[in-house]
Amino acid sequence: MSKSTPPHGDLHIPVLLDATVELLDPKEGERYLDLTAGYGGHARAFLDRTGNETSATLVDRDDFAISNLSEFAERGVRLLQTDFVSAARQLISEGKQFDIVLIDLGVSSPQLDQGERGFSLKNNGPLDMRMDRRQELTAATLVNTATSDELARIIRDYGEESPGTARRIADAIVGHRPLHTTGELAELVAHTIRGHRGKIHPATRTFQALRIAVNSELQQVEEVLQLLPQLLSEHGRVGVISFHSLEDRLVKRYFAEQQSAGFEAELRVLTKKPLDGATYDASNPRARSAKLRAAAKI
Repeated sequence: MSKSTPPHGDLHIPVLLDATVELLDPKEGERYLDLTAGYGGHARAFLDRTGNETSATLVDRDDFAISNLSEFAERGVRLLQTDFVSAARQLISEGKQFDIVLIDLGVSSPQLDQGERGFSLKNNGPLDMRMDRRQELTAATLVNTATSDELARIIRDYGEESPGTARRIADAIVGHRPLHTTGELAELVAHTIRGHRGKIHPATRTFQALRIAVNSELQQVEEVLQLLPQLLSEHGRVGVISFHSLEDRLVKRYFAEQQSAGFEAELRVLTKKPLDGATYDASNPRARSAKLRAAAKI
């Protein structure tokens, strides 16, 4: 779930770093675009190989991440604080193309570790979950204003809970409103689905669902995939790291469409099967659910 390392924080090795570098094969002078730069872990490795900081762009919608990327700006790298679809559209409108594009869809470690961001089950904080704190919609808004039907759909579709369980959780939320903290929500969900068995916390799926809804994550992935051919230079490569099946399914489907498009295909798939974190980054516990898929511009 972590994608990079705050330069002055605890060390978290970027997920699938070696596999990503080897697969995308950065060369000196190539132009690099990181649409989810986080804290620069992947970017640092790629730019060490391209040496082309002035043609590189790092994007993140998290203000804390952007503030920690200042070392790159000092080296001539362009920083954009916005979501990756808006960034992609802006860069395309400017006529920019890149030899390497990386999209790491994981939630960054500091977002999880800082209780006040509201992403974490372990660290109590307000029900926030916004990746971009400039937006109005928060998890608290959804939890306290959405109908039971809306909440059940979100938890079912984005949390991949069974319909019955999603309905029970949604009804419990509505019946115990207002809820203000991650701790309150986690406790309520755990109490609602007592008897849950498994290694993960019983509220994990509900938290994932709310986070996806607050940040329009799946819509973002769907839209940015369609923009990739315009962002890539000839023979440019793109890598996408996903962390749950909903994201990976979208990437897999888009790449499969490209593979079956014949003469109309714009991308050539480089990974017949995704490179998974459990195999290719086994020493990094945050990489366990990660999958890397890649393609090249034809």
